[in-house]
Amino acid sequence: MPSTGLAAGIATGVGSLPHRNAVAAAASVLRCLPELPSVPQLPARSHHEQLVAQPLHGIDGIEFADDGAIVLGASFDPGVTVPEELEPEAFGGLLAFVEQARRAARPPARVKAQVTGPLTLGVALTRAGVPRDDAFALAARVTRARARAVERHVLRALPDASLVLFYDEPALVCWRDEPPLDREAATDLLSGALASTGCVAGVHVCGAGDLRLALSAGPEIVHLDVHALAFEDSIALARFLEGGGWVAWGAVPTHGPIGEHPAPLWKSLLDVWCELTRRGCDPVLLRTQGIVAPACGLAGHGPSQAERAMRLARELGNRVHDQAAATKLAVGA
Repeated sequence: MPSTGLAAGIATGVGSLPHRNAVAAAASVLRCLPELPSVPQLPARSHHEQLVAQPLHGIDGIEFADDGAIVLGASFDPGVTVPEELEPEAFGGLLAFVEQARRAARPPARVKAQVTGPLTLGVALTRAGVPRDDAFALAARVTRARARAVERHVLRALPDASLVLFYDEPALVCWRDEPPLDREAATDLLSGALASTGCVAGVHVCGAGDLRLALSAGPEIVHLDVHALAFEDSIALARFLEGGGWVAWGAVPTHGPIGEHPAPLWKSLLDVWCELTRRGCDPVLLRTQGIVAPACGLAGHGPSQAERAMRLARELGNRVHDQAAATKLAVGA
């Protein structure tokens, strides 16, 4: 696996923020997460920035209700051409972020962005009434087109930066129960998306999503919720780390109020690492190939709470960095 250009303990975000003002959202991320700022998605600014609506925006025959639900028009054709441009209505958060980053006195050396993954899009299109095979084929084309557009736009504006691009896959939870598509086909779809750009590519596994499926697709980095990790996935995670893979530890819970102090969150992360070590993971790799983030998006919180979550991630990241350095010294690396 090639070098990711990452460093142990860097903090980043997952995606959605509660801001209605795109410039304010960009400023918040650049201020709180300077080492790996994350491009914000702003569903409160426009329902076209919601998870499923954003990548499908502008596709002929697809409209959306105010809650983001897909509405298929009479003219819908699953073979429709997928636009590659990033429309301001759906990508306002990204466009504002890139412009603010470009104008910064010291533009970021790394940027993290995300696009909706093909499995999540395929599930959404199927539920909207598109035949399954057509739904996942269209989802794959949409994801690849949007990923290339994001990569092109970010690196054109920030040519000296490296891009880490995550595919957001909350629908991976479906593969824990009744898979809407067989595992081999799902793995191929996700793998194809990961290979569609030239940047570092990863998968955001939301909550109790199927981590093993995500890992089998060949990401360079995977984001997981520390508090939802299934320890039966330990061996797969150990092999991923041994192969050079990185983990973004979602160590700041986002499903409830954001806490004030990093100490209990740090203890939870250490407890998870101890159990993973007991089950076969290398304790050095857990630390030296790890970065930190909130567990999921922050759109359900207020702006001040979102900033607190990002700052907590940064505090935890500093502790990961210190442990990684100490661990390397201890083993003579």
